[in-house]
Amino acid sequence: MDEEITKKIRKIRMLISDVDGVLTDGRIIIDDAGQESKHFDVKDGHGLKMIMRYGIDVILLTGRSSCVVDHRARDLGIREVFQGVLNKKEFFQQLLRERGLNAEEIAYIGDDFVDVPLLKRSGFSVAVHDAVEEARKAADYITDKPGGRGAVREVCELILKVQGKWEEVVRRYELV
Repeated sequence: MDEEITKKIRKIRMLISDVDGVLTDGRIIIDDAGQESKHFDVKDGHGLKMIMRYGIDVILLTGRSSCVVDHRARDLGIREVFQGVLNKKEFFQQLLRERGLNAEEIAYIGDDFVDVPLLKRSGFSVAVHDAVEEARKAADYITDKPGGRGAVREVCELILKVQGKWEEVVRRYELV
């Protein structure tokens, strides 16, 4: 891995993730009764739980609003979920001011045009493998896995490894 990317990852204290197309494969299923469902990958969820356990805050940020996202976040223990955010750039600037954080302490994962402003401003920016070209060009890192199919887990593991926490994670599960 590039030394510049490694330096960026070492500074990360917070991970902000888009939802549709990142934590899901981007499909939205609506049944005849109008009930919405989405597919989430259990490995992505476990990756988020691991990274939170080892000191990285997690925020879910999406332009859409969906009860399904609230349920998934609650299941994972993610307390900060911001839905219906149409101006992610403005949200990001306000978050930095309110939390006293620097942009370089934030990792952001996205997949579409609306994510490009945060991909350009975050300390470590990630586009999922199947992101639009503009998001891929704006990102520091492109995952090997597509959105909703392990991309978030890949990023969580990468951060934990670069920050020297991976061996502790592995020991916790008695894999060594």
